[in-house]
Amino acid sequence: MDLRRLLSELSSGKISVDEAEQKIRLLAIKEIEVACLDLSREARKGVPEIILADGKDGASLKKIVKSFLEESGRVIITRLDEERLGPLVSSLEGKPEVKYSPVGRVAVIRSSGTANPEKRGAVSLITAGTADIRVAEEAKFVLEALGCTVYLYYDVGIAGIQRVFPAVRDSLDKNVDVIIVFAGMEGALASVISSLAPVPVIGVPTSSGYGFGGRGEAALAAMLQSCTPGLVVVNIDNGVGAAVTAALICRVGRKSGKGSE
Repeated sequence: MDLRRLLSELSSGKISVDEAEQKIRLLAIKEIEVACLDLSREARKGVPEIILADGKDGASLKKIVKSFLEESGRVIITRLDEERLGPLVSSLEGKPEVKYSPVGRVAVIRSSGTANPEKRGAVSLITAGTADIRVAEEAKFVLEALGCTVYLYYDVGIAGIQRVFPAVRDSLDKNVDVIIVFAGMEGALASVISSLAPVPVIGVPTSSGYGFGGRGEAALAAMLQSCTPGLVVVNIDNGVGAAVTAALICRVGRKSGKGSE
């Protein structure tokens, strides 16, 4: 049960104050054999706990996903390989709605009848190259699951600098709240876009690239050393971290009445 539904039941008289207090305490955390689920994170922080599939065996992952669906009606799973998706979904009761990106290796599963997320704002995702799309796809699925409108601009790296300006112009025309830039190699695209855009820019160094400074290390260093104000950086390939940060920026902007519609 989520907090909003609980408060609605209290307001309508379906449950007493004492019952509501007890259920709120139970919302805080749920222990299962293999994990302690942070069920109150969305109420506390504005985003739900996101499950990382990497390192979890099939049985443990199924238990965690089932528990989240029982309690909140939806779950976001990242780093989930396609061959693990089928057995996971077939183990779930009912007919949940499943969205999956094989490129981003991310799934969003919702129980039947679960309400859509509250609208939060708009975010542009801009990649330097095609090799960066896998990380952008991870961020896209997370953002949409959190209620953000997402605009995509792929393969606009600075090797063809003329490609950058239409992507930035179109993003600003759409009144986005945040731009997330995904770049490997030398990672310069994030600084370029940050110099052009009057909104926060989140740089995601990706592990595309090779040789000295390869696997995202040079891109990370370059973004951290950027002289362009307004650029913040997450870790290599951290599409989830970038997406959650962007969603929180959108949420604050919307609550203050300054965010995009």
